[in-house]
Amino acid sequence: MSSETAIEVLPKDEPQLDPKRYWSLAVIAIAQLMIVLDASVVVVALPSAQHALHISVANRQWVLGAYTLAFGSLLLLGGRISDYLGRRRMFIIGLLGFGVASALGGLAQNQAMLFSARALQGAFAAVMAPAALSLLTVTFTEARERARAFGVYGAVAGGGAAIGLVLGGILTEFASWRWTLLINVPIALVAAIAARQVITESKAEARHGYDLPGAITATGGLFLLVYGFTMVASHGWGSTLTVTLFIGAAVLLAAFVGLELRSAHPLLPMRVVLERRRGGSLLTSLLVGCALLGTFLFLTYFLQGTLGYSALKTGFAFLPFSAGIIIGAGSASRILPRTGPRTLIVTGLAMATAGLLWFSRLQPHSTYALHVLIPEVVVSIGMGLVFVPMNSTSLYGVDPQDAGVASALVNTTQQVGGALGTAFLNTIAASATAGYLASRIGGSPAVVQLAAVHGYTTAFEVSAALVAMSAVVAAIFIGPKSNHVLAGEGADPMALELEPSFSV
Repeated sequence: MSSETAIEVLPKDEPQLDPKRYWSLAVIAIAQLMIVLDASVVVVALPSAQHALHISVANRQWVLGAYTLAFGSLLLLGGRISDYLGRRRMFIIGLLGFGVASALGGLAQNQAMLFSARALQGAFAAVMAPAALSLLTVTFTEARERARAFGVYGAVAGGGAAIGLVLGGILTEFASWRWTLLINVPIALVAAIAARQVITESKAEARHGYDLPGAITATGGLFLLVYGFTMVASHGWGSTLTVTLFIGAAVLLAAFVGLELRSAHPLLPMRVVLERRRGGSLLTSLLVGCALLGTFLFLTYFLQGTLGYSALKTGFAFLPFSAGIIIGAGSASRILPRTGPRTLIVTGLAMATAGLLWFSRLQPHSTYALHVLIPEVVVSIGMGLVFVPMNSTSLYGVDPQDAGVASALVNTTQQVGGALGTAFLNTIAASATAGYLASRIGGSPAVVQLAAVHGYTTAFEVSAALVAMSAVVAAIFIGPKSNHVLAGEGADPMALELEPSFSV
């Protein structure tokens, strides 16, 4: 993730190429792989961690949500800090901090310790990720080499999700769920030592304020919003606690907008999100983020809890999703110049909606091949069609000074959407399960299993509604080909390659 100053205008006289630049690329790729792995490796291990630490159904979403919330809400601030204090320095600090947080999570003795460690991981990732992208930008100054470097970075980001799902299954199956976190410790340590040896330090020349009030109000508001959704499952929508949390979230988020409108150097310039097409793209990204991460959470529980899959088998069961993303994204790259972004985005979101509705028909006796594999492929190809034009649209007509923050916002909206959506959908599923049980006399194992599946399918229905809503937003706000600057036509093509696909 880049900051406002991460995409820099290179001088006409090309500087001496860094002789260690490809070693730098290797270190940065390892760090990026660790970040992407951590977002997916825990998904398959979550049922085992929930059982071991006695985490409630209502609170299990915090294993994912704590990470994504901290990561997404602190990315813009993390990018600015790395630009001002030194990108290599903050990259190394991020690596070491991520390793320490991973160790705390792997050694967690209760749910509070695990949730805190996951949030700490997200905070250090929010420093490390933008520093890594900025370092690539300033290290690879020759156009062809830069394209190659970001190609490697993008491949790691895209393939890391699939590797994480399988690795999570292997570690959980043959060792322990704890190793899905502990494995980060030696990787982070080796990468930090190597970074000090091969990466050259760089800083932004211009230095402005950090906009800490903006960062505090945004993070606080998002936390209260996610926590409010979590409390609905146990306290209800109308309880004093739930209402208070939602009011607090609204006040803090409104304060954030007010601060950004008045700040001379805002963390999030409002002009970036208020442009019609870009704002529509970012809102689409937020809604997609809300729908997708929760989808993988419930599929994991269905495969392991209902179909009886092992953690390893569950990891392999998700591989077609990564393949579908690659197929869809590759097709979108070729089609985009001919159709423009709106057609691709709406088509892809319509496919994803259909696949999620297919998931909503799951039953305890459903089979993987017919009821999971087919809709999984439909959803993944559809989302692959969406990511390329959505990233392109996010940089439509952006001022050079805002290129970094516009690029950063795509990943930020997906991460924040993932945190909000996981909390919201987990609450929907838990409430649906409780309602199903309350309406049935007796609690036989068969009834309990039916209730759990009913909760999952209800969540899939809501996910489908969110994706369908995002399709409507895209159709209304994102212009056709004739009104849109496509990738490579007026926008920095490198900026378009900075964003990894949404990973599970």
